[in-house]
Amino acid sequence: MKRHTILLLGLLGWPALASNPHAEFIEGPISTGPEATAQCLTCHEQHAKDFMQSSHWTWSLQQELPGRTVDRGKKNVINNFCVAVSGNEPRCTSCHAGYGWEDNQFDFTDMAKVDCLVCHDTTGTYVKDPAGAGAPLAKVNLLRVAQNVGEPVRDNCGSCHFYGGGGDGVKHGDLDSSMGYPDRQTDVHMDVDGLDFQCQACHETPNHQISGQAMGVSPGGQNHFGCENCHDAAPHDNAKLDSHTASVACQTCHIPFFARNEPTKLTWDWSTAGQDKPETKDEHGRKTYQRKKGDFTWGVMVEPEYAWYNGNGDAYVAGDKMNPEQVTKLAFPLGDISDPSAKIYPFKVHRGEQIYDAEHRVFITPKVWGEGGYWKTFDWDQASRLGMAANAEMQKLGLSYSGKHGFAPTEMWWRINHMVSPKEDALGCMDCHGSGDRLDWKALGYDGDPMKQGGRKTD
Repeated sequence: MKRHTILLLGLLGWPALASNPHAEFIEGPISTGPEATAQCLTCHEQHAKDFMQSSHWTWSLQQELPGRTVDRGKKNVINNFCVAVSGNEPRCTSCHAGYGWEDNQFDFTDMAKVDCLVCHDTTGTYVKDPAGAGAPLAKVNLLRVAQNVGEPVRDNCGSCHFYGGGGDGVKHGDLDSSMGYPDRQTDVHMDVDGLDFQCQACHETPNHQISGQAMGVSPGGQNHFGCENCHDAAPHDNAKLDSHTASVACQTCHIPFFARNEPTKLTWDWSTAGQDKPETKDEHGRKTYQRKKGDFTWGVMVEPEYAWYNGNGDAYVAGDKMNPEQVTKLAFPLGDISDPSAKIYPFKVHRGEQIYDAEHRVFITPKVWGEGGYWKTFDWDQASRLGMAANAEMQKLGLSYSGKHGFAPTEMWWRINHMVSPKEDALGCMDCHGSGDRLDWKALGYDGDPMKQGGRKTD
């Protein structure tokens, strides 16, 4: 994990940001995370109870998808990165805001397991063990951290959200280590010399319920907010530009590129894992082949892909039937040209090839990490059997590994909301119209460029 932003904070005097130093309240020694939490709870029990109602704790959310209501979140989603949490908990749950989630028997009602420090550390020294089921590294001075707590800064949030998927910038594309203290060209809102927002300036946190939900895990979630929270709906003082806001999201013009500094992963092909060939890297120093993971491609200064989005999404849910001859969209936006509530919105689309059960026609949740996992054995059959047996959702459905597997194409759509460019770098009219090729008009449902054709297609 890169820590250059934390080093910068140290130079800026980050420890002095402790908004309520607790040296007089917290006593040592403290040797484990739960020991720190026990002292926090003497004054903050209600805060812990509130937090335990949040999806940051439960990793699940009741959400409406077309035709069904599902309980879906990080703990049971199938993705096309490392696929699933089940069976891989100590590694995946290193980013859980709790301690001790080692298998599917974790007690979500035990407030003693809440990790207060990961969000409220102000020393810049609190780091989770990458395979510790949420525990901090042994070298962390927990007494010092607990005595110096305060409101979160970006690197508290970024310790997980910048590094999701196993590395810097891997998943989101618009969240990476450069967003800790970016310059104006990277993000005008979080520019350290400009507006200098902390994350919670937009992602408000009433009663520890953090607003905003990712397309990848909560496509049916409704806890959204938008640019209109701060900006006028018609902000340009230009009638032609303001007319676009009825059908074009602000982000479409004002985030012309993502992954502006750090590469983001664009494809992951699990079908090539296990091959006896050299591991390779690209010009950015990112691995393009690993025996245990397969082939990858990466991008920097990536142009988003665009689709109509009405604020709702749909998703593949564990156990859904799939067709290996078609691309399965694991999470994707809803809306089309005829939907008056939809706008053209920018997305990162991550594409994968991942394992499925050739008899049951469902995606498999393999055990990749730990004893018996694929990364040690290179045995897909064993990894599939162990992973499906550890998956509580699959067990509820009576699904176990049939013994036959293949690999099938998938997509995950991730909304792009960060890395907002200065207004002078926003897309211009001719980036999309005339000879501009930024938007695929036919894919969006138009006969052609609407500047020539006359607006939305209506037939």
